[in-house]
Amino acid sequence: MRVTYFGHSCFYLETATARLIIDPFLTGNSVCPVKAADVRCDYVLLSHGHDDHVGDALALAQRCNATIIGNFEISEYFAARGAQTHGLNPGGGHNFSFGRVKLTLAHHSSSLGENPLAPVYLGSPCGILITADGRHIYHAGDTALFLDMQLIGRAGLDLALLPIGDNFTMGPDDALEALAFLKPKLTVPMHYNTWPVIAQDAADFARRADLQGHAVRPLKPGESLEV
Repeated sequence: MRVTYFGHSCFYLETATARLIIDPFLTGNSVCPVKAADVRCDYVLLSHGHDDHVGDALALAQRCNATIIGNFEISEYFAARGAQTHGLNPGGGHNFSFGRVKLTLAHHSSSLGENPLAPVYLGSPCGILITADGRHIYHAGDTALFLDMQLIGRAGLDLALLPIGDNFTMGPDDALEALAFLKPKLTVPMHYNTWPVIAQDAADFARRADLQGHAVRPLKPGESLEV
């Protein structure tokens, strides 16, 4: 499986049978190296409803005839706008053509700010567990540290995608605690350096993780790795 980082919390996964994009914040993302019009995908996976995660989901789904996978409220929201969707909720999973997707807990908020005075509530924020090509990938979404990460780690994670930006999510210190709970083979940090308020030194985070026996590989936007 090939995993490419598009900046912020957006990742592009190329499996043996399908192309997945997670939290496609492409348009308006100053660190994203690609244009939404150049991306092709079969599935769009959404962790929660904030603008910087939903992003180009509807446009991608309509142009690529892709299925949006997210919590029930997100799925209903986009289905009402003409997208093909599949709704799940935390703890629930489903087998798709490429493999299995299961939603996990995440501690955050989830709304779409179409009107700042009346944001649209879009259900529970989630993490995403993906099983495909014999690999287990965990995208934590936007989240605080929580003890049940120990249970998520029991899946035997090949790759964890963890926020380190602080302010809106857990920062580097809590992300180190998360590594102790999750025990992934490899971790890629996300949700940092998009704006000054979430500026972090990912290389320093990787060094600190290495001292505790955890492999962390920061990716530059546009960079890929094989899992």
